[in-house]
Amino acid sequence: MTRALFALVAPVLLGAWQQPAADPQAARRAGIRALAETGKLDEAERAAREGGPSVAATLGDVLVLRGKHVAADSAYRVALDRDRPGARSAQAGLAELSYLHGNRQDAFARATVIISTYESPQAPWSADDRIAAGRAYVLFGTRSATSVRQALAAFDNAVAADPTSLDARIRAGDLFLDKYNSPDAKASYQDVLSKSPEYARAWLGMARVADFESSKRAMDLVRHAITANPSLTPAYTLLARFHLEAEAYDSAKSVASKALAVDSTSLSAWALLGAAAYLTGDSAAYRNAQAAARRLNPQPADFYAELSEAAARHRRYADAERFARQAVMLDSTSVRALGLVGTNQLRAGNMEGGRTTIDRAFALDPFNLWHKNTLDLLDQLKGFTTIDRGRFRIVAPPKEAELLAMYLVPLLEQEYDSLSVRYRFKPPTPVRIEIYRQHADFSVRTLGLTGLGALGVSFGGVLAMDAPSAREKGSFNWGSTAWHELAHTFTLGSSSNRVPRWLSEGLSELEERRSLSGWGTDASLEFLGAYAAGRLRAVSALNDGFVRPRYDNEVILSYYDASLVCEMIEEQHGPTAIVSMLAAYREGLETPQVFEKVLGAKPEAFDAQFDAWVHKKFAIPLASIQADTSGTPSGPFVSAIRMSAELLRAGQMDSAQAVLVRAQAMFPGYAGPNAPSLYLAQIAQIRGDRRGALDQIVKITAHNEVAWEPNLTEADLRLQLGDTVGALAPLQRLIWISPYDISVHTRIADIATRLGNHALALRERRAVVALDPPDAAGARYELARALVNAGDTIGARRELLTLLEQAPAFEKAQTLLLELRNKTP
Repeated sequence: MTRALFALVAPVLLGAWQQPAADPQAARRAGIRALAETGKLDEAERAAREGGPSVAATLGDVLVLRGKHVAADSAYRVALDRDRPGARSAQAGLAELSYLHGNRQDAFARATVIISTYESPQAPWSADDRIAAGRAYVLFGTRSATSVRQALAAFDNAVAADPTSLDARIRAGDLFLDKYNSPDAKASYQDVLSKSPEYARAWLGMARVADFESSKRAMDLVRHAITANPSLTPAYTLLARFHLEAEAYDSAKSVASKALAVDSTSLSAWALLGAAAYLTGDSAAYRNAQAAARRLNPQPADFYAELSEAAARHRRYADAERFARQAVMLDSTSVRALGLVGTNQLRAGNMEGGRTTIDRAFALDPFNLWHKNTLDLLDQLKGFTTIDRGRFRIVAPPKEAELLAMYLVPLLEQEYDSLSVRYRFKPPTPVRIEIYRQHADFSVRTLGLTGLGALGVSFGGVLAMDAPSAREKGSFNWGSTAWHELAHTFTLGSSSNRVPRWLSEGLSELEERRSLSGWGTDASLEFLGAYAAGRLRAVSALNDGFVRPRYDNEVILSYYDASLVCEMIEEQHGPTAIVSMLAAYREGLETPQVFEKVLGAKPEAFDAQFDAWVHKKFAIPLASIQADTSGTPSGPFVSAIRMSAELLRAGQMDSAQAVLVRAQAMFPGYAGPNAPSLYLAQIAQIRGDRRGALDQIVKITAHNEVAWEPNLTEADLRLQLGDTVGALAPLQRLIWISPYDISVHTRIADIATRLGNHALALRERRAVVALDPPDAAGARYELARALVNAGDTIGARRELLTLLEQAPAFEKAQTLLLELRNKTP
């Protein structure tokens, strides 16, 4: 949505565009506002009181910032008397106070007074008056898209009347961002900062934009805003929300309390305190926050909406829906609350209910990108194929649903059986798995917006993930991704959705490595370089690595780091320690208590233990890998790789081989880009040493789950060496990298037939047919033969009849069908 679209407003009469008359009190009001904008509220209030009735409206604004609503109401009414300067701003302030306290009727009545005179002006309107009109339109914008456009136009008119007005620009930016237009919001805030570099509300706006865009700068920006204005309550509430997202509950409570020290009427701050209390099981603090919210507003819908968002961010989706429903009961027109109900219905798999609720929300606010994108996606889902098999429900595009289900269901059935034993928990079934051909669609399903970097997500009983067709071949392993997400279903369920993010992600990563050979993440050069440089979080702060990364790729590195923590816990405390930790979280204990109860250590002590364990586990590679402050790996290992590449380019194969062998000894498990094993395998192949090449290439395929070419090479080498059985493993690994290569399925089927593994051959022949090959008739004939070999004569006949309907002259099919007819059923 662009500024041009917003500017399509109802006609505004010429009088509203006239320049305002001179105001002798303007300088005084500007001085008071300047004090307030820098957080000097005591001085601002004192100066406003000394200014008398002519600055009463400005006094009311300052009092609102301090949470003195009764006094603010009185000041505003003084400004209204005899139509003093700032009367329209006072009227807007009274309307906003009424709205905040739940008196919508009075709020809209006062807003109507402003708007009616704005649209039929009898006298010139000052910039402040036009801002007041914009504020009135914003209130009506909760009910009308047209009012949103008119509000922006009023703020633009205010800037036209007074180009020095920063408040109008800030309000326009806030309105843009509230309606999901971050580029124009950012431009508005940057415009303000170009004129006043330390304007706190602009820095707060930039922090909100960064948060909207998932930028790692959000935390620093909001702290800058607080430095510029230590009394900026919305900055404290945003910072508290960031801490809450990172599961830093004490920090969240502390910062929310600072907000209330400035403004005890901040509903957002009370809501965040309530959310922190709910998440930590502090019922007394929760009741206190709830009571405070109800004193402010008898129907505090936003309080429960904030709780809903906090619950959802902490993966407590059932609670999130419950809180959102409470909000809707208090305000049936709350777009935020309706959207939260609908979104969490969808996360629970209630697709029809979620669609209906989000439809209601979008009808109230057609600017909402989350809701529009979600509704568009739900329209697409209507055309997906649903396959119910056992404990799993696969929802996927019709062209590949059968193909993907053919492999995915047996894999996940195996995982379900395995993890239900490991975690002593069985999630309810069926588990719904949605698979998307477009990554943007998966992103919308997860966040409501495109741009998510993840491959999959688990809402507990509902999983969503990219299809292998959503990404380039070799960019991810769709089998291990599904395994990862289903592992979340177990850890979330067994902890009643209370497991911290780092532990749930770490366990899912660890389960990937325990699944099939070669799956999961191993130590990378980048990880060890970052660890050597001290760029990874301590275990006690590991959640921050997921939700507030400080640099690119910190999230990815944190996944592997968390998996190592889980690996160490199991190694040192036994396989049941993790189960005990999940049970402790289910009981409501927080991480420090869980660590002391199960591991016998405070988190800070555990940090030191883990650091020692990592240095011991990776002692050999860490001795040869360093990194600079930017995380760029260096050291003897990197130097050796570079030297070998130069030697190979110069044709000095023997020297290159010697350097590569030394490099391999420095980091034996490395299977990433430019791995020594890859080059050593190539050298061996050039020299005709197939066995030597195979010995090297398996060092890649055993550690790199997306190694397409190395797996092909391994299969070829094994076949050349007569290891027909061994060739099946790398060929089958290729399917989990990309299942769309017909030649791979055909090779597996041919080998399986020769080995008498007819079940495997049959699966692969079905896969070829599902891929709609160029020679469809030949593929169906081979499928029929596979059915015969597997003992399914009836199925083979059915397949041949279908084939002959499409290709009546197919002689081999006719012959085989005749043979089957001559056999005894």
